[in-house]
Amino acid sequence: MKTLLWGALPYVAFVLLVAGVVWRYRYDKFGWTTRSSQVYESKLLNIASPMFHYGILFVLVGHLMGLFVPESWTDKVGLTESTYHKLSLWGGTAAGALAVLGILMLLYRRRTKAPVFRATTANDKVMYVVLLAAIVMGMWAKLTNSGLDEGYNYRETIAPWARSLFTLQPDVDLMVGVPLTFQIHAVIGLLLFALLPFTRLIHMFSAPVQYLFRPYVVYRSRDPKRVGARPDRRGWERTGS
Repeated sequence: MKTLLWGALPYVAFVLLVAGVVWRYRYDKFGWTTRSSQVYESKLLNIASPMFHYGILFVLVGHLMGLFVPESWTDKVGLTESTYHKLSLWGGTAAGALAVLGILMLLYRRRTKAPVFRATTANDKVMYVVLLAAIVMGMWAKLTNSGLDEGYNYRETIAPWARSLFTLQPDVDLMVGVPLTFQIHAVIGLLLFALLPFTRLIHMFSAPVQYLFRPYVVYRSRDPKRVGARPDRRGWERTGS
């Protein structure tokens, strides 16, 4: 079982992630969108959406630092395990709470606004469940295995296991003694990665790079007092003429 969960499942999730993104780009470009429902309701969306996006961004940054910045590196810069634990505990909890509150507000909006609810697909419902479960389970794992000054040091087990995946030699034994809540969080996270390309979350791989190189759009207003003063003439005119 440990080989299946910690040696095979991560690669299955990665293959589905990459293959799904490639498939969506090649065969479903018009579906590569957030399917925004802002046209139906914007007041609540303008509050909930930034809360969720900022929260999930901070959660992602925290995970990248915790998993891929070795403990020896932070020790060299004078960041002790106790200090790191406090930053992770308070910062991670705040970011997770912000993301969860944002999701709950988005779900409330979808359920109470009829046009938004009608535009909600079964795919959206699965995505919301898995996403919310991943965040809540991560917060639960952290809070139930932590005290104010110290807690479970996942940088000695989960983080080395995660980095070992990139060498194609996963050290599955590192995950054997990990608290069950952290293990469940990791499995849900891998499931989320596998589902991501097939949901509206695909938009996280989009970036408006072409916007930086687009030509300028020039808008000119016409003085209403001069409308009808003379017929339009072909050709160029001086500015202000």
